[in-house]
Amino acid sequence: MSLTQSVISALRIVAVLFASTLLVACEQNSFVQPPPPKVEVSLPVQRSITRYLEATGNTAAIKSVDLVARVQGVLQSINYQDGALVKEGTTLFTIEPETYKLKLEQAEAAEAGAQASLKQASADFKRQSDLVSRQVASQATLEQSTAARDNAQANLQQAEVNTKIAQVNYGYTNVVAPFDGIVTAHLQSVGELVGVASPTQLATIVALDPIYVNFNVNERDVLRIREDARKRGMTGENFRQVPIEVGLQTETGYPHRGKLDYISPTINQSTGTLAVRGVLPNADRVLLPGYYVRIRVPIEQQKDALLVPDVALGSDQAGRYVLVVNGENVVEQRKVQTGPLDGDLRVITSGLKVDDQVIVAGLLRAIPGQKVNPQQKKVESQPPTK
Repeated sequence: MSLTQSVISALRIVAVLFASTLLVACEQNSFVQPPPPKVEVSLPVQRSITRYLEATGNTAAIKSVDLVARVQGVLQSINYQDGALVKEGTTLFTIEPETYKLKLEQAEAAEAGAQASLKQASADFKRQSDLVSRQVASQATLEQSTAARDNAQANLQQAEVNTKIAQVNYGYTNVVAPFDGIVTAHLQSVGELVGVASPTQLATIVALDPIYVNFNVNERDVLRIREDARKRGMTGENFRQVPIEVGLQTETGYPHRGKLDYISPTINQSTGTLAVRGVLPNADRVLLPGYYVRIRVPIEQQKDALLVPDVALGSDQAGRYVLVVNGENVVEQRKVQTGPLDGDLRVITSGLKVDDQVIVAGLLRAIPGQKVNPQQKKVESQPPTK
């Protein structure tokens, strides 16, 4: 064999080996379909829930009265500590009582004199009547006696009125608490002349137990609630027994409980809302007038409601949706209508069935129309929010 043929044969062998290597490499780099992504799915939680009307409002004192000086005089004493809780009838201020006590005694003396005059005039009238009946005295004398008696009777009535006025004014010298409550800081000092031209405000007393909560309900909710109430046969008196739950901004849930107290008979046309008021016990005085509060009122008991974890919900321009896995393990998007949040779960009012496999984890790996590998997960039923 010549040298040229040997070289050609060697090149052929190298070419065959190179081609074989490329063929093996191509076979090793062929595309392999990846497995479907894993996602966690769960059936909706099914249980009875209470549907609430939620609102915001403000607390207000059930009673608040300005304490004023109703008689003129020098403020003699202040008989309470600023901000103290006082009982009904407690004397809070004393305004120069001696002067009014003397006026009362003067009126009582005048009343006693009027009683004596009436007694004398009545006796004279009786005597003149007897004399006229025996034709000993003239009719004119009897008429004078009658006039004197009537005049004495009128004077006594006037004296009795003056005594009552003096008693009232004397009573005004002690400013007392009209009900149990907390008294604000005094506005006048001992020794000041008060009640000169008009009643002088001395302080304010505020009742904190119970306490009002005022809020508004929009017209759409009013129509819905009234329709539900009509179906259940509820009357206006029944509404007064509806419970109300209140929570402060810094509190979790709604720890304060009371009941509805008042519902306005008309809608406010400028705001389209109905004014509603609740009343709550407040023995520990946690609630103060003027607080901003969260309010909810139970309006309906719904049986067999469906709930899903709130994190399972998505939203787009069409609204809220969930991703579910069908019988062929293909992801589907379901449009749903949502209700209130109950703990970590969201109420689904429509768009979901009790046997739907809802994707609750791995949502980023779930694409509608593609297969997934569903892993069952049980969603724990959270207790209702307190």
